[in-house]
Amino acid sequence: MLARRGSPYRKALDAANIQPVENVITLAGLDGLLLPGGSDIGPALYGAPRHPETGEPDHNRDSLETVLFREALERDLPVLAICRGLQLLNAALGGTLLQHIEGHRYPNQQEVHRITITSGSRLKSILEVDEYGVNSRHHQCVDRVANGLVVVARAPDGVVEAMEMPGKRFVLAVQWHPEDRTGGSDSKLFEAFRDAMELSNER
Repeated sequence: MLARRGSPYRKALDAANIQPVENVITLAGLDGLLLPGGSDIGPALYGAPRHPETGEPDHNRDSLETVLFREALERDLPVLAICRGLQLLNAALGGTLLQHIEGHRYPNQQEVHRITITSGSRLKSILEVDEYGVNSRHHQCVDRVANGLVVVARAPDGVVEAMEMPGKRFVLAVQWHPEDRTGGSDSKLFEAFRDAMELSNER
C-alpha cells in the first residue's frame, strides 16, 4: 500500500495494525492501496485548463497513482482514498473537478462542518451514523462524478465528501482527513480498510 505523506498516515495505519509499504511502483505482493492527500490534481488528467488558484501539478505522482489505482481495481484490492485521493479516483475514472471553491479550507480545525451519509452505504455501516462532523482542508472538489462511483456523503453546501465503488471488494474515498483524528470514530475507516485487506488475503 502507498503512504506517501508522512507521520499522520503512518500513525493511523499503525493504530489499525497495518504495516505501510511506501514509494511503490507496483502493488505486486501487497494487500491494498492507500491514496493520501497532498497537492492538487493536474487538470490535464481530466481535460481542463489550469485555474489560477490551482497549485503546481505533480504529473509524475498523478500518473503513478493512476496506474496503481487501476492495478488495484484489476486485482480487486481494497482502496482507501483520502482528500486528494478521492479527487484522483474521480479524475482517473473519467470524472471532473472544480478547481477552486471557498469555505472548505480550515487546516487547524478538527471539525469544520457536518456531512450527511447515505443510508445503506459502506460508509454508513462503518461509522454507524447518519451525520458526522469532519475536518476540511481542501479547495478543490468533485464536479462531474465518474461512472462507477457513487456519492455516499455530502457537505451542507452539496460538496461531495465521500464516494464508493459498488461491486468492488472495498473502494472508499473520503474528502476529509481521518488520519488527523485517529482515536475516535475516524479510526473505524482504517480498521475497515484493514479488515478488507485481511479478507482479500484469505481468498
